[in-house]
Amino acid sequence: MLTRKLTSLILCSAIALSFAGCGTAPVISATSGPSENTAESTADSTTDSTTEAPAPDNSKDEFVSEYAAFKVTSPNLNGGKWDDRIGERAEAKGVSPALSWDPVEGASCYAIYMVDLDTHYFLHWVQGDITETSLAEGGAAPGKYIGPYPEPGSTHRYNIYVIALKNPVERVKGGSNSINPKFPEFIKALDTDASGNTGNIISVGRVCGTYTA
Repeated sequence: MLTRKLTSLILCSAIALSFAGCGTAPVISATSGPSENTAESTADSTTDSTTEAPAPDNSKDEFVSEYAAFKVTSPNLNGGKWDDRIGERAEAKGVSPALSWDPVEGASCYAIYMVDLDTHYFLHWVQGDITETSLAEGGAAPGKYIGPYPEPGSTHRYNIYVIALKNPVERVKGGSNSINPKFPEFIKALDTDASGNTGNIISVGRVCGTYTA
């Protein structure tokens, strides 16, 4: 009898210990804090890595595919859309967008074109001999800018090109507020400076957005 009692006690103790061990298992597996922290760190890392947008890929642009690219930014471009105030439907009747970019090595000046891609290369901004690397909102030279004014209810695409030049050119061809079917030729003409030297375009920056009337 004593032997049976001892055996029973030993078995009961073993069972109790086994249940105690199972009871602690959920505690161990529930410590998901480190994995959550890891996920948060990963999310933060992903967010940080995408805050700085890369330079545009000019290889996909029909006008400037042969030139290197540099980054141009504008606070007037938000979510791929140009602000209302740069266009003719704004109270101010359109002000030129603010632009900024880092200095391009070897460039003595810059030229700017703004073109409506949906109206036969209608030019809204044509300006040369720019030596600074930032322009304030409304900073276009007098008579060089006209705000977008597509047909009521329509949305058009507007690209701004900033072209870095080694030397000044004889003139920046084209005029704002007019259709310019030869626009691609105007850009190519910038590759020859005022002295007739070719290879004048160093690189081209661009910003692209839509405007809805």
